Amino acid sequence: MTPDLVASLRPLLAAEASAEAHASGAEPGDLEQAVWLRLLERLATEGPPRDPYGWLRAAVRAEARRARRTRRAERPYATEPADAAEREPEQLVLAAARRRALRTAVRRLPGRCPRLIEALLSPDDLTYREIAGELGISQGSLGPERSRCLGCLRRLLTPEVAVR
Repeated sequence: MTPDLVASLRPLLAAEASAEAHASGAEPGDLEQAVWLRLLERLATEGPPRDPYGWLRAAVRAEARRARRTRRAERPYATEPADAAEREPEQLVLAAARRRALRTAVRRLPGRCPRLIEALLSPDDLTYREIAGELGISQGSLGPERSRCLGCLRRLLTPEVAVR
């Protein structure tokens, strides 16, 4: 592909791609890229087109039609594929077993730790202020207490995780 051909086709391609992109639902840059690729393929097999400007207009329209067909044929997923794996029966059973093991370990913690960890795990998403008020401790001591309790929980769960 000669530099003069590229330089002469670039403004026309940009204008044609911009004009066709909105109706096809494609991005102008995507149409341009597809047409440049099509031109390179043509140059490798058949050589340069006799009428490069006419060929370029036809190629842009053909790529726009292809983009429209592709867009019409695409269907959105009812659910995301990643979500589908989480809803399989095996995954639900495993998740429930992990939650039960965690709750059992939390109940075995010493002192205020079970209440603190239960408050942190609460679906109500309590703030530190609410948790401190519920436990009757200062908000400033909640962080160190939480760290101590999580350390205890980690030590309790380590043998269980190693066994599995």
